[in-house]
Amino acid sequence: MTLFDGIYPFYPQQKKAFVFNISTIIVIVVFLMFTCSFLLIIPGIRGRARLYWTLRVLLSLIVGVVIVAVQFTGDWETGWVTVNTSYKSFSRALVNVDIGLHVGLAGLNVTLMGNPVNQINETINYNEHFAWSFSADYDHSYSEGLERGLPSPILYVAEKFATQSPCSLQRQYRISGHYASATLWVAFCTWLISNMLFSMPVVVYGGYMLLVTGTFMIFSLLSFSTVRNTLVCPIHFGTAILRTGYGGSFWLTLAIGLLCFVAGITVVALHYFNMDLLKTFFDLHEDKAEEYQEMTEVYINPHFVNKGLFSSQPSKLNPNSI
Repeated sequence: MTLFDGIYPFYPQQKKAFVFNISTIIVIVVFLMFTCSFLLIIPGIRGRARLYWTLRVLLSLIVGVVIVAVQFTGDWETGWVTVNTSYKSFSRALVNVDIGLHVGLAGLNVTLMGNPVNQINETINYNEHFAWSFSADYDHSYSEGLERGLPSPILYVAEKFATQSPCSLQRQYRISGHYASATLWVAFCTWLISNMLFSMPVVVYGGYMLLVTGTFMIFSLLSFSTVRNTLVCPIHFGTAILRTGYGGSFWLTLAIGLLCFVAGITVVALHYFNMDLLKTFFDLHEDKAEEYQEMTEVYINPHFVNKGLFSSQPSKLNPNSI
Protein backbone atom coordinates (compact mmCIF):
# COMPACT_ATOMS: atom_id res chain seq x y z
CA MET A 1 0.00 0.00 0.00
CA THR A 2 1.34 3.42 -0.92
CA LEU A 3 0.58 6.88 0.40
CA PHE A 4 1.08 8.93 -2.74
CA ASP A 5 2.82 8.38 -6.06
CA GLY A 6 4.64 5.21 -4.97
CA ILE A 7 6.08 6.67 -1.75
CA TYR A 8 5.66 4.42 1.28
CA PRO A 9 4.57 6.14 4.48
CA PHE A 10 6.35 3.85 6.94
CA TYR A 11 10.01 4.08 5.85
CA PRO A 12 12.16 6.41 3.70
CA GLN A 13 12.93 5.48 0.12
CA GLN A 14 16.66 5.77 -0.55
CA LYS A 15 16.73 5.06 -4.25
CA LYS A 16 19.85 5.46 -6.31
CA ALA A 17 20.02 5.73 -10.09
CA PHE A 18 21.82 2.77 -11.55
CA VAL A 19 23.86 4.83 -14.03
CA PHE A 20 24.42 8.22 -12.37
CA ASN A 21 24.77 8.94 -8.69
CA ILE A 22 25.98 11.89 -6.65
CA SER A 23 29.67 10.95 -6.94
CA THR A 24 29.46 10.72 -10.73
CA ILE A 25 27.74 14.09 -10.97
CA ILE A 26 30.38 15.70 -8.73
CA VAL A 27 33.19 14.35 -10.92
CA ILE A 28 31.52 15.63 -14.08
CA VAL A 29 30.88 19.07 -12.55
CA VAL A 30 34.51 19.40 -11.42
CA PHE A 31 35.85 18.61 -14.89
CA LEU A 32 33.29 20.96 -16.45
CA MET A 33 34.65 23.73 -14.22
CA PHE A 34 38.16 23.02 -15.53
CA THR A 35 36.81 23.13 -19.09
CA CYS A 36 35.03 26.45 -18.54
CA SER A 37 38.16 27.93 -16.95
CA PHE A 38 40.19 26.97 -20.01
CA LEU A 39 37.58 28.40 -22.37
CA LEU A 40 37.89 31.74 -20.54
CA ILE A 41 41.64 32.00 -21.13
CA ILE A 42 41.76 30.55 -24.65
CA PRO A 43 41.06 33.92 -26.37
CA GLY A 44 44.50 35.05 -25.12
CA ILE A 45 46.24 32.38 -27.22
CA ARG A 46 47.10 33.64 -30.70
CA GLY A 47 47.24 31.97 -34.08
CA ARG A 48 47.02 28.28 -34.80
CA ALA A 49 48.29 27.55 -31.30
CA ARG A 50 44.76 28.28 -30.07
CA LEU A 51 43.39 25.32 -32.03
CA TYR A 52 46.20 23.03 -30.89
CA TRP A 53 45.76 24.01 -27.24
CA THR A 54 42.00 23.47 -27.44
CA LEU A 55 42.41 20.02 -28.95
CA ARG A 56 45.04 18.95 -26.43
CA VAL A 57 43.19 20.20 -23.35
CA LEU A 58 39.75 18.88 -24.32
CA LEU A 59 41.10 15.43 -25.19
CA SER A 60 43.03 15.29 -21.94
CA LEU A 61 39.99 16.33 -19.88
CA ILE A 62 37.82 13.71 -21.60
CA VAL A 63 40.31 10.98 -20.70
CA GLY A 64 40.53 12.16 -17.10
CA VAL A 65 36.78 12.47 -16.50
CA VAL A 66 36.11 9.01 -17.94
CA ILE A 67 38.80 7.35 -15.80
CA VAL A 68 37.31 8.81 -12.62
CA ALA A 69 33.60 8.77 -13.47
CA VAL A 70 33.32 5.11 -14.52
CA GLN A 71 34.41 4.07 -11.03
CA PHE A 72 31.08 5.32 -9.67
CA THR A 73 28.73 4.25 -12.46
CA GLY A 74 26.54 1.17 -12.18
CA ASP A 75 26.38 -0.10 -15.75
CA TRP A 76 29.57 -2.10 -16.24
CA GLU A 77 27.34 -5.11 -16.78
CA THR A 78 23.60 -4.98 -17.43
CA GLY A 79 20.75 -7.33 -18.21
CA TRP A 80 16.97 -7.25 -18.63
CA VAL A 81 14.21 -9.83 -18.76
CA THR A 82 10.42 -9.55 -19.10
CA VAL A 83 8.49 -12.17 -17.12
CA ASN A 84 5.19 -13.00 -15.45
CA THR A 85 6.07 -13.64 -11.82
CA SER A 86 4.71 -13.36 -8.31
CA TYR A 87 4.92 -9.92 -6.76
CA LYS A 88 4.90 -10.72 -3.05
CA SER A 89 5.65 -13.77 -0.96
CA PHE A 90 2.70 -15.98 0.00
CA SER A 91 0.63 -14.45 -2.79
CA ARG A 92 -0.62 -16.14 -5.94
CA ALA A 93 -1.07 -12.86 -7.81
CA LEU A 94 1.10 -12.63 -10.94
CA VAL A 95 2.39 -9.41 -12.50
CA ASN A 96 4.06 -8.68 -15.83
CA VAL A 97 7.31 -6.85 -15.10
CA ASP A 98 10.70 -5.92 -16.55
CA ILE A 99 13.50 -6.99 -14.22
CA GLY A 100 16.89 -5.35 -14.66
CA LEU A 101 20.30 -6.11 -13.14
CA HIS A 102 23.01 -3.44 -13.31
CA VAL A 103 26.44 -4.27 -11.91
CA GLY A 104 29.10 -1.67 -11.08
CA LEU A 105 32.52 -1.83 -9.50
CA ALA A 106 31.18 -1.16 -5.99
CA GLY A 107 27.73 -2.74 -6.02
CA LEU A 108 24.65 -3.58 -8.02
CA ASN A 109 21.20 -2.19 -8.73
CA VAL A 110 18.06 -4.25 -9.22
CA THR A 111 15.20 -2.53 -11.04
CA LEU A 112 11.59 -3.66 -11.27
CA MET A 113 9.22 -1.97 -13.72
CA GLY A 114 5.64 -3.06 -14.20
CA ASN A 115 3.97 -3.46 -17.60
CA PRO A 116 1.93 -1.35 -16.97
CA VAL A 117 3.30 0.38 -13.89
CA ASN A 118 0.01 0.19 -11.98
CA GLN A 119 -1.04 -3.42 -11.33
CA ILE A 120 -2.97 -5.17 -8.52
CA ASN A 121 -3.49 -1.79 -6.84
CA GLU A 122 0.26 -1.24 -6.62
CA THR A 123 2.73 1.10 -8.31
CA ILE A 124 5.48 -1.23 -9.49
CA ASN A 125 8.51 0.96 -10.07
CA TYR A 126 11.55 0.02 -7.98
CA ASN A 127 15.27 0.62 -8.17
CA GLU A 128 17.22 -0.80 -5.23
CA HIS A 129 20.96 -0.49 -4.67
CA PHE A 130 23.07 -3.06 -2.82
CA ALA A 131 26.70 -2.04 -2.18
CA TRP A 132 29.67 -4.35 -1.59
CA SER A 133 32.52 -1.85 -1.25
CA PHE A 134 34.94 -1.98 1.70
CA SER A 135 32.80 0.39 3.76
CA ALA A 136 29.49 -1.35 2.95
CA ASP A 137 27.81 -4.48 4.25
CA TYR A 138 25.93 -6.24 1.47
CA ASP A 139 24.23 -8.77 3.75
CA HIS A 140 23.00 -5.97 5.99
CA SER A 141 21.49 -4.18 2.98
CA TYR A 142 19.82 -7.42 1.94
CA SER A 143 18.43 -7.94 5.45
CA GLU A 144 17.02 -4.42 5.41
CA GLY A 145 15.31 -5.23 2.13
CA LEU A 146 13.69 -8.26 3.75
CA GLU A 147 12.47 -6.14 6.66
CA ARG A 148 11.06 -3.52 4.33
CA GLY A 149 9.15 -6.13 2.41
CA LEU A 150 10.61 -5.52 -1.04
CA PRO A 151 8.99 -7.39 -3.95
CA SER A 152 9.99 -11.01 -4.38
CA PRO A 153 11.81 -10.56 -7.75
CA ILE A 154 14.19 -7.98 -6.25
CA LEU A 155 14.92 -10.13 -3.22
CA TYR A 156 15.43 -13.19 -5.40
CA VAL A 157 18.05 -11.46 -7.55
CA ALA A 158 19.76 -9.86 -4.53
CA GLU A 159 19.88 -13.22 -2.75
CA LYS A 160 22.03 -14.64 -5.56
CA PHE A 161 24.76 -12.16 -4.54
CA ALA A 162 24.52 -12.71 -0.77
CA THR A 163 27.58 -13.96 1.10
CA GLN A 164 25.89 -17.19 2.16
CA SER A 165 24.58 -17.93 -1.34
CA PRO A 166 26.07 -21.10 -2.91
CA CYS A 167 26.43 -19.16 -6.19
CA SER A 168 29.28 -17.00 -4.74
CA LEU A 169 28.45 -14.25 -7.23
CA GLN A 170 29.28 -11.46 -4.83
CA ARG A 171 32.79 -12.80 -4.21
CA GLN A 172 33.48 -13.04 -7.93
CA TYR A 173 32.19 -9.58 -8.80
CA ARG A 174 33.59 -7.94 -5.68
CA ILE A 175 37.17 -9.12 -6.21
CA SER A 176 37.16 -8.32 -9.93
CA GLY A 177 35.61 -4.91 -9.24
CA HIS A 178 38.20 -4.04 -6.61
CA TYR A 179 41.11 -4.91 -8.92
CA ALA A 180 39.51 -3.01 -11.79
CA SER A 181 39.05 0.06 -9.58
CA ALA A 182 42.67 -0.11 -8.35
CA THR A 183 44.09 -0.29 -11.87
CA LEU A 184 41.88 2.62 -12.95
CA TRP A 185 43.29 4.77 -10.13
CA VAL A 186 46.80 3.89 -11.33
CA ALA A 187 45.72 4.92 -14.82
CA PHE A 188 44.53 8.24 -13.39
CA CYS A 189 47.97 8.82 -11.80
CA THR A 190 49.77 8.09 -15.06
CA TRP A 191 47.35 10.42 -16.84
CA LEU A 192 48.38 13.23 -14.46
CA ILE A 193 52.07 12.48 -15.09
CA SER A 194 51.53 12.54 -18.86
CA ASN A 195 49.96 16.01 -18.63
CA MET A 196 52.94 17.29 -16.65
CA LEU A 197 55.36 15.86 -19.21
CA PHE A 198 53.40 17.40 -22.10
CA SER A 199 53.93 20.82 -20.50
CA MET A 200 57.72 20.29 -20.74
CA PRO A 201 59.99 20.06 -23.80
CA VAL A 202 60.20 16.25 -23.36
CA VAL A 203 56.80 15.52 -24.92
CA VAL A 204 57.87 12.06 -26.09
CA TYR A 205 57.83 10.88 -22.48
CA GLY A 206 54.30 12.21 -22.21
CA GLY A 207 53.47 9.94 -25.14
CA TYR A 208 55.01 7.00 -23.31
CA MET A 209 52.89 7.76 -20.23
CA LEU A 210 49.77 7.90 -22.39
CA LEU A 211 50.61 4.38 -23.54
CA VAL A 212 50.96 3.34 -19.90
CA THR A 213 47.59 4.97 -19.13
CA GLY A 214 45.90 3.02 -21.91
CA THR A 215 47.60 -0.17 -20.73
CA PHE A 216 46.23 0.15 -17.19
CA MET A 217 42.75 0.91 -18.53
CA ILE A 218 42.86 -2.29 -20.57
CA PHE A 219 44.08 -4.15 -17.49
CA SER A 220 41.04 -2.91 -15.57
CA LEU A 221 38.76 -4.28 -18.30
CA LEU A 222 40.57 -7.62 -18.24
CA SER A 223 40.22 -7.73 -14.46
CA PHE A 224 36.48 -7.14 -14.65
CA SER A 225 36.11 -9.62 -17.51
CA THR A 226 37.54 -12.49 -15.48
CA VAL A 227 34.22 -12.81 -13.64
CA ARG A 228 32.55 -13.92 -16.88
CA ASN A 229 35.02 -16.78 -17.30
CA THR A 230 33.81 -18.45 -14.11
CA LEU A 231 30.75 -20.64 -13.73
CA VAL A 232 27.88 -18.21 -13.17
CA CYS A 233 24.74 -19.28 -11.34
CA PRO A 234 21.80 -18.58 -13.71
CA ILE A 235 18.96 -16.36 -12.49
CA HIS A 236 15.75 -18.12 -13.52
CA PHE A 237 12.24 -16.68 -13.57
CA GLY A 238 10.23 -19.66 -14.64
CA THR A 239 11.44 -20.55 -18.12
CA ALA A 240 13.10 -17.14 -18.63
CA ILE A 241 16.71 -16.42 -17.65
CA LEU A 242 18.12 -13.03 -16.72
CA ARG A 243 21.24 -12.75 -18.88
CA THR A 244 23.76 -9.92 -18.59
CA GLY A 245 26.25 -8.36 -20.97
CA TYR A 246 28.84 -5.62 -20.88
CA GLY A 247 27.33 -2.19 -20.29
CA GLY A 248 28.06 1.37 -21.35
CA SER A 249 30.82 2.03 -18.79
CA PHE A 250 32.77 -1.02 -19.95
CA TRP A 251 32.68 -0.01 -23.62
CA LEU A 252 33.40 3.64 -22.79
CA THR A 253 36.50 2.63 -20.82
CA LEU A 254 37.61 0.45 -23.73
CA ALA A 255 37.16 3.34 -26.20
CA ILE A 256 39.14 5.79 -24.05
CA GLY A 257 41.88 3.20 -23.48
CA LEU A 258 42.23 2.71 -27.23
CA LEU A 259 42.24 6.50 -27.66
CA CYS A 260 45.18 6.72 -25.24
CA PHE A 261 47.00 4.07 -27.27
CA VAL A 262 46.40 5.94 -30.54
CA ALA A 263 47.45 9.30 -29.07
CA GLY A 264 50.55 7.85 -27.40
CA ILE A 265 51.69 5.99 -30.53
CA THR A 266 51.11 9.14 -32.62
CA VAL A 267 53.26 11.28 -30.30
CA VAL A 268 56.10 8.74 -30.22
CA ALA A 269 55.99 8.24 -34.00
CA LEU A 270 56.07 11.99 -34.67
CA HIS A 271 59.02 12.34 -32.31
CA TYR A 272 61.09 9.96 -34.45
CA PHE A 273 59.75 10.72 -37.93
CA ASN A 274 58.42 14.30 -37.98
CA MET A 275 59.80 16.34 -35.11
CA ASP A 276 58.84 19.69 -36.67
CA LEU A 277 55.15 18.76 -36.77
CA LEU A 278 55.30 17.59 -33.16
CA LYS A 279 56.92 20.88 -32.08
CA THR A 280 54.26 22.83 -33.96
CA PHE A 281 51.42 20.92 -32.31
CA PHE A 282 52.88 21.40 -28.83
CA ASP A 283 53.83 25.03 -29.57
CA LEU A 284 57.57 24.55 -29.06
CA HIS A 285 58.87 26.52 -32.10
CA GLU A 286 58.18 29.90 -30.56
CA ASP A 287 60.52 29.36 -27.62
CA LYS A 288 63.29 28.20 -29.96
CA ALA A 289 62.83 31.23 -32.18
CA GLU A 290 63.14 33.56 -29.21
CA GLU A 291 66.42 31.89 -28.21
CA TYR A 292 67.88 32.33 -31.68
CA GLN A 293 66.71 35.95 -31.92
CA GLU A 294 68.05 37.11 -28.58
CA MET A 295 70.96 38.86 -30.33
CA THR A 296 70.19 39.70 -33.94
CA GLU A 297 72.02 43.05 -34.32
CA VAL A 298 75.04 44.67 -32.62
CA TYR A 299 75.54 48.46 -32.73
CA ILE A 300 79.00 50.03 -32.47
CA ASN A 301 79.45 52.40 -29.56
CA PRO A 302 80.02 55.94 -30.93
CA HIS A 303 82.75 56.44 -28.31
CA PHE A 304 84.98 54.03 -30.23
CA VAL A 305 84.07 55.70 -33.50
CA ASN A 306 85.31 59.07 -32.24
CA LYS A 307 88.61 57.43 -31.37
CA GLY A 308 89.03 56.26 -34.93
CA LEU A 309 88.81 52.60 -34.18
CA PHE A 310 85.98 52.29 -36.73
CA SER A 311 84.42 54.38 -39.43
CA SER A 312 82.64 57.60 -38.58
CA GLN A 313 79.17 56.06 -39.14
CA PRO A 314 77.76 53.48 -36.74
CA SER A 315 77.60 50.18 -38.48
CA LYS A 316 75.74 47.00 -37.85
CA LEU A 317 77.66 43.89 -37.05
CA ASN A 318 76.18 40.57 -37.98
CA PRO A 319 76.49 38.18 -35.02
CA ASN A 320 77.12 35.33 -37.44
CA SER A 321 80.39 36.91 -38.48
CA ILE A 322 81.71 37.10 -34.90
